[in-house]
Formats: sequence, C-alpha cells, structure tokens
Amino acid sequence: IEDLAQLIYDLKQINPDARVCVKLVAMTGIGAIAAGVAKAKADVILISGNVGGTGASPQTSIKYAGGPWEMGLSEANQVLTLNNLRHSVRLRADGGMRTGRDIVIAAMLGAEEFGIGTASLIAMGCIMVRQCHSNTCPVGVCTQDEALRGKFSGSPEKVINLFTFIAEEVREILASLGFRSLTEIVGRTDLLQQVSRGGEHLDDLDLNPLLVKADPGHNAPYCTVEGRNEVPDTLDAQIVRDAAPLLERGEKMQLTYTVQNTARAIGSRTSSHITRRFGMHALPAGHLTVQLKGSAGQSLGAFAVQGLRIELTGEANDYVGKGLSGATIIIRPSPHLAAPETNAILGNTVLYGATSGKLFAAGLAGERFGVRNSGAVAVVEGMGA
Repeated sequence: IEDLAQLIYDLKQINPDARVCVKLVAMTGIGAIAAGVAKAKADVILISGNVGGTGASPQTSIKYAGGPWEMGLSEANQVLTLNNLRHSVRLRADGGMRTGRDIVIAAMLGAEEFGIGTASLIAMGCIMVRQCHSNTCPVGVCTQDEALRGKFSGSPEKVINLFTFIAEEVREILASLGFRSLTEIVGRTDLLQQVSRGGEHLDDLDLNPLLVKADPGHNAPYCTVEGRNEVPDTLDAQIVRDAAPLLERGEKMQLTYTVQNTARAIGSRTSSHITRRFGMHALPAGHLTVQLKGSAGQSLGAFAVQGLRIELTGEANDYVGKGLSGATIIIRPSPHLAAPETNAILGNTVLYGATSGKLFAAGLAGERFGVRNSGAVAVVEGMGA
C-alpha cells in the first residue's frame, strides 16, 4: 500500500489538476484495502465486479476473477464510513451494470459514480465474440483491419439513446421512492430488502450483512471534497518559483539545493510546467540544471522531461527515474564515501517504465533495476545491491 501511496503522490505531482482513480476488484477483505487507498489520498475508488470486462481477457479471468460488485461495494462503503473516510473519496462501481435498477441499487449500496462498458459496446454493435485481442472483430468494433472496420455500424446517437433510457429509468425509480436525485439515496441500504424465494427452506442465503447501514457520524455518507485530495508539496514548489525566468522567458538556468529524504518526486512538478510551457521536446538537453546535495527521497526525477538535468551528490531512494521521459539524471556519491563502486547509492526499481532520457550513477543500484525500461540509457557500477 505504501508503494501505491507513492504512485498516487507522483501522479499528483506531475499533473497538478488530475484526479487519481484506483481500481479494486470486488473480493473478501476489500474494505481494508479501500481504507488504505483512501488514506493514500486517492480521489476515486472503483469497485469492479466479476461480470463484464474486456473480451481480450483470458477465460480464467473472465470466469474466476473477483466477486459480485454488490458484495465488494457494500463492504468498502461500510469500512470507509466506520473509519471516517467515506466523505473524502468517491466510490465508483462497475461490472455488468445494464439497467437503471442496477444504478439505483449501486447508489443505495454506496456508489456515486457508475461504469457501463459492455452495454455501451453492445449498443454500438458488439456481438461479444470475445476476439478483441486478435484483430478479427467481425463487426468492426475492435480491430485495425480496414475491411472489418467498414462493417462498423455504431454511432454516438446509439450510445446516447442507451444512456437516455437508463437515466429515465433511474428517474422513474427515484420518483416512485420519493427522491429527486441519486445523491439522496447514496448509502441508503435501509431502502433495500432481500427478496424471499417463497419459503424458509429456500431462503438459505442471508444478505443482511450487505444491508448494514454504517453510521457516518458528523460526516456525509458521500464524498464532499471539492476538486481533489491534495498532497503535500515537494521541493518542486520552490524550484518552480526559482525557475520563473526559464518558464516565462526560456532562459537557461542552474539551481542548487540541499535535500533530505522527505523531499519526494523532485523534478516531476517542474517537468509538468516545462511540458505545458514548451512541450516535450522543445528545450535542449540540460537547459535547466538542478544541483542537489544530500539524500533525495523516493521518485527522484519521476516522469522528468527533456530539458531538465538533475545532478545529485549523495544518494537516492527507490524509483529514481520512474517513467523518465527525456531528462538526464546524474548521481555521484558523497566525497566521504569510501569505495563508491561497492556501495549502493540508488534504491530499488530504478527507471521503472522509463521511455527516454539518461541515468548515470557512480555506484550500485538496488533490485529490479530497469523494470519495463523501454528507451532510457543507464550507466551504473552494478545492480542488485
């Protein structure tokens, strides 16, 4: 969960506006996981059921992965509410929803947002032959073959029509219950009851645990956060202020800072500003040089773009150069470190998902070096330290 929290932090640094959604498959114990995700500052938690899903999935995943969304959604909503976290995160549900009745039930079990994927595809002409991965979709919904794409008969109006009827059914059900909006019934499990199958010997399944209504206390039973859950600023807040001549007039600059390992994702927010101002490839390499001294926190140079050069004298923690996108990262050991070629100055999972850029480190790196690296160049003294 701490790795997920770091990823959420990194994503919010590289994009100061985006909300982060974490998808959880419905299963026993999902409530504890959802609570951890909420504490990690996610904005949306998606509870995904075992029905639906892409036709490119393996049969084992289609048939045996996860449980019903009703069970996962109910548990997640209850645990979040009992831990005073429900008002800080949105709950989304999907997995085989097709009717307005499904939407209303999901809302009563705690969902505020809803995903309807399979039904939307069917409205556009999908006939569920489950060949999405083979480029042979016979109705042209999921293929790059021009001959097959010519058979596609879908249109935006068909999807609009589907959602219009779903919305109308939701409105009819709400009106029959005496409510005006979905928000009024979020978490209202007291409006649900188990349908009897006709006799005690037949009703052997007790659904009462799903229908427990947790007390939200003084908080609302739904998300009340405007915008997104913000995370603490990193050193980049200062770097962006100091780099104003670069961001405003394109001046070449060099900045120097002393860092501690509490400063995470250094370079990410700066890269976001560079990209928004100049694009991904406009600045020449090293146009902005950031010199650091000390121990850098996790995700040094995460998603860093061309034009940024980070020079660190000291050591760095995990995820250096995560998603590196053109920047140059140079790490030298502290002058007092004896035999740097035998000491680790980088953490684990360096260059995870990097696509371009360079990393030079005069020392050893940890485990899982260059996992999913697809383009960055790295020079280190060794790895697996």
